[in-house]
Amino acid sequence: MGHKNFNDKNKNKKQDIKDVDNLDSTNNGENELDSKDLLKEKDLKIKELEDRYVRAYAEFENVKKRLEREKYQSLEYANEMILKDLLPVLDTLESALNGIDLDSKDSTDSANLKEKLQSVKNGIQLTLENFLKALNKHGITPIPADKEFDPNLHNAIMQVKDESKNDGEISQVMQKGYKYKERVIRPSMVSITKNN
Repeated sequence: MGHKNFNDKNKNKKQDIKDVDNLDSTNNGENELDSKDLLKEKDLKIKELEDRYVRAYAEFENVKKRLEREKYQSLEYANEMILKDLLPVLDTLESALNGIDLDSKDSTDSANLKEKLQSVKNGIQLTLENFLKALNKHGITPIPADKEFDPNLHNAIMQVKDESKNDGEISQVMQKGYKYKERVIRPSMVSITKNN
Protein backbone atom coordinates (compact mmCIF):
# COMPACT_ATOMS: atom_id res chain seq x y z
CA MET A 1 0.00 0.00 0.00
CA GLY A 2 2.89 2.31 0.67
CA HIS A 3 4.04 1.74 -2.84
CA LYS A 4 0.64 2.75 -4.24
CA ASN A 5 0.62 5.97 -2.17
CA PHE A 6 4.05 6.83 -3.48
CA ASN A 7 2.89 6.31 -7.07
CA ASP A 8 -0.26 8.36 -6.46
CA LYS A 9 1.76 11.18 -4.95
CA ASN A 10 4.17 10.98 -7.83
CA LYS A 11 1.29 11.13 -10.34
CA ASN A 12 -0.18 14.09 -8.49
CA LYS A 13 3.14 15.91 -8.63
CA LYS A 14 3.48 15.18 -12.33
CA GLN A 15 -0.07 16.44 -12.89
CA ASP A 16 0.68 19.61 -10.88
CA ILE A 17 3.81 20.20 -12.98
CA LYS A 18 1.78 19.72 -16.21
CA ASP A 19 -0.87 22.11 -14.89
CA VAL A 20 1.78 24.70 -14.07
CA ASP A 21 3.38 24.19 -17.48
CA ASN A 22 -0.02 24.58 -19.15
CA LEU A 23 -0.70 27.63 -17.05
CA ASP A 24 2.72 29.06 -17.95
CA SER A 25 2.17 28.40 -21.63
CA THR A 26 -1.27 30.00 -21.41
CA ASN A 27 0.17 32.96 -19.51
CA ASN A 28 3.06 33.18 -21.99
CA GLY A 29 0.56 33.37 -24.83
CA GLU A 30 -1.41 36.03 -23.00
CA ASN A 31 1.82 37.82 -22.04
CA GLU A 32 2.93 37.78 -25.67
CA LEU A 33 -0.39 39.33 -26.70
CA ASP A 34 -0.17 41.90 -23.89
CA SER A 35 3.43 42.72 -24.83
CA LYS A 36 2.47 43.18 -28.48
CA ASP A 37 -0.40 45.45 -27.50
CA LEU A 38 1.87 47.39 -25.18
CA LEU A 39 4.48 47.78 -27.91
CA LYS A 40 1.84 48.98 -30.38
CA GLU A 41 0.53 51.43 -27.78
CA LYS A 42 4.03 52.68 -27.05
CA ASP A 43 4.75 53.04 -30.78
CA LEU A 44 1.57 55.06 -31.22
CA LYS A 45 2.44 57.23 -28.23
CA ILE A 46 5.97 57.78 -29.58
CA LYS A 47 4.58 58.75 -33.00
CA GLU A 48 2.11 61.12 -31.34
CA LEU A 49 4.88 62.73 -29.27
CA GLU A 50 7.16 62.98 -32.31
CA ASP A 51 4.34 64.67 -34.25
CA ARG A 52 3.72 67.12 -31.39
CA TYR A 53 7.45 67.84 -31.18
CA VAL A 54 7.71 68.49 -34.93
CA ARG A 55 4.69 70.81 -34.82
CA ALA A 56 6.02 72.67 -31.76
CA TYR A 57 9.44 73.03 -33.37
CA ALA A 58 7.90 74.31 -36.62
CA GLU A 59 5.79 76.80 -34.68
CA PHE A 60 8.89 77.93 -32.76
CA GLU A 61 10.80 78.43 -36.01
CA ASN A 62 7.92 80.44 -37.49
CA VAL A 63 7.74 82.68 -34.41
CA LYS A 64 11.51 83.11 -34.49
CA LYS A 65 11.46 84.14 -38.16
CA ARG A 66 8.55 86.54 -37.57
CA LEU A 67 10.36 88.17 -34.64
CA GLU A 68 13.55 88.53 -36.69
CA ARG A 69 11.58 90.13 -39.53
CA GLU A 70 9.87 92.53 -37.10
CA LYS A 71 13.22 93.38 -35.52
CA TYR A 72 14.76 94.27 -38.87
CA GLN A 73 11.72 96.34 -39.82
CA SER A 74 11.91 98.16 -36.49
CA LEU A 75 15.58 98.92 -37.04
CA GLU A 76 14.94 99.98 -40.62
CA TYR A 77 12.24 102.44 -39.59
CA ALA A 78 13.67 103.43 -36.20
CA ASN A 79 14.61 106.90 -37.40
CA GLU A 80 11.21 107.65 -38.91
CA MET A 81 10.01 109.76 -35.97
CA ILE A 82 13.12 111.94 -35.81
CA LEU A 83 13.06 112.39 -39.57
CA LYS A 84 9.42 113.53 -39.45
CA ASP A 85 10.40 116.07 -36.78
CA LEU A 86 13.23 117.39 -38.98
CA LEU A 87 10.94 118.13 -41.92
CA PRO A 88 9.80 121.48 -40.44
CA VAL A 89 13.46 122.51 -40.32
CA LEU A 90 13.67 121.89 -44.07
CA ASP A 91 10.48 123.89 -44.56
CA THR A 92 12.00 126.82 -42.64
CA LEU A 93 15.18 126.71 -44.72
CA GLU A 94 13.18 126.67 -47.94
CA SER A 95 11.11 129.65 -46.75
CA ALA A 96 14.28 131.54 -45.89
CA LEU A 97 15.71 130.89 -49.35
CA ASN A 98 12.47 131.91 -51.04
CA GLY A 99 12.43 135.15 -49.04
CA ILE A 100 15.75 136.30 -50.49
CA ASP A 101 15.49 138.02 -53.83
CA LEU A 102 18.91 139.32 -54.83
CA ASP A 103 17.83 140.00 -58.39
CA SER A 104 15.39 142.79 -57.52
CA LYS A 105 16.28 146.42 -58.35
CA ASP A 106 16.33 147.54 -54.76
CA SER A 107 18.69 144.76 -53.64
CA THR A 108 21.64 147.11 -54.25
CA ASP A 109 20.28 149.68 -51.79
CA SER A 110 22.37 149.31 -48.61
CA ALA A 111 19.41 149.87 -46.26
CA ASN A 112 17.37 147.28 -48.10
CA LEU A 113 20.34 144.90 -48.18
CA LYS A 114 20.80 145.29 -44.44
CA GLU A 115 17.11 144.52 -43.94
CA LYS A 116 17.38 141.43 -46.12
CA LEU A 117 20.45 140.23 -44.22
CA GLN A 118 18.60 140.71 -40.95
CA SER A 119 15.73 138.67 -42.38
CA VAL A 120 18.16 135.90 -43.36
CA LYS A 121 19.73 135.99 -39.90
CA ASN A 122 16.27 135.70 -38.30
CA GLY A 123 15.41 132.80 -40.60
CA ILE A 124 18.63 130.99 -39.73
CA GLN A 125 18.00 131.59 -36.02
CA LEU A 126 14.46 130.20 -36.33
CA THR A 127 15.76 127.18 -38.25
CA LEU A 128 18.38 126.51 -35.60
CA GLU A 129 15.76 126.73 -32.84
CA ASN A 130 13.44 124.34 -34.71
CA PHE A 131 16.29 121.95 -35.31
CA LEU A 132 17.36 121.95 -31.65
CA LYS A 133 13.73 121.42 -30.55
CA ALA A 134 13.43 118.42 -32.86
CA LEU A 135 16.67 116.93 -31.55
CA ASN A 136 15.76 117.65 -27.94
CA LYS A 137 12.40 115.94 -28.43
CA HIS A 138 14.30 112.75 -29.23
CA GLY A 139 16.76 112.97 -26.34
CA ILE A 140 19.62 114.69 -28.19
CA THR A 141 20.98 117.60 -26.17
CA PRO A 142 24.05 119.86 -26.44
CA ILE A 143 26.88 119.15 -24.00
CA PRO A 144 27.38 122.13 -21.70
CA ALA A 145 30.80 123.65 -22.14
CA ASP A 146 30.70 126.41 -19.54
CA LYS A 147 32.20 124.32 -16.75
CA GLU A 148 35.53 122.67 -16.14
CA PHE A 149 36.99 120.36 -18.72
CA ASP A 150 35.63 116.79 -18.51
CA PRO A 151 37.47 114.27 -20.72
CA ASN A 152 34.27 112.19 -20.91
CA LEU A 153 32.39 115.07 -22.54
CA HIS A 154 35.05 117.32 -24.07
CA ASN A 155 37.94 116.94 -26.46
CA ALA A 156 40.69 119.47 -25.76
CA ILE A 157 42.36 120.49 -28.98
CA MET A 158 44.52 123.29 -27.58
CA GLN A 159 45.52 125.15 -24.43
CA VAL A 160 45.30 128.92 -24.14
CA LYS A 161 46.35 131.50 -21.60
CA ASP A 162 43.35 133.36 -20.15
CA GLU A 163 43.84 135.32 -16.93
CA SER A 164 40.07 135.66 -16.47
CA LYS A 165 39.69 131.87 -16.04
CA ASN A 166 41.22 129.23 -13.80
CA ASP A 167 43.45 126.46 -15.08
CA GLY A 168 41.42 123.57 -16.48
CA GLU A 169 38.37 125.66 -17.32
CA ILE A 170 37.04 125.67 -20.85
CA SER A 171 38.17 128.81 -22.60
CA GLN A 172 36.41 128.46 -25.94
CA VAL A 173 34.15 125.98 -27.73
CA MET A 174 35.21 125.29 -31.30
CA GLN A 175 32.51 122.71 -32.01
CA LYS A 176 29.52 121.82 -29.85
CA GLY A 177 29.19 118.29 -28.61
CA TYR A 178 25.95 116.35 -28.25
CA LYS A 179 24.57 113.57 -26.10
CA TYR A 180 21.84 111.09 -26.87
CA LYS A 181 20.20 110.54 -23.49
CA GLU A 182 23.28 109.73 -21.39
CA ARG A 183 25.58 108.59 -24.23
CA VAL A 184 28.00 111.01 -25.87
CA ILE A 185 27.41 111.13 -29.62
CA ARG A 186 30.15 113.66 -30.25
CA PRO A 187 32.35 115.33 -27.62
CA SER A 188 32.68 119.11 -27.63
CA MET A 189 35.91 120.37 -29.20
CA VAL A 190 37.28 122.95 -26.79
CA SER A 191 40.34 124.92 -25.81
CA ILE A 192 41.21 124.83 -22.14
CA THR A 193 42.84 127.44 -19.96
CA LYS A 194 46.44 126.95 -18.85
CA ASN A 195 48.00 130.02 -17.25
CA ASN A 196 51.15 128.39 -15.85
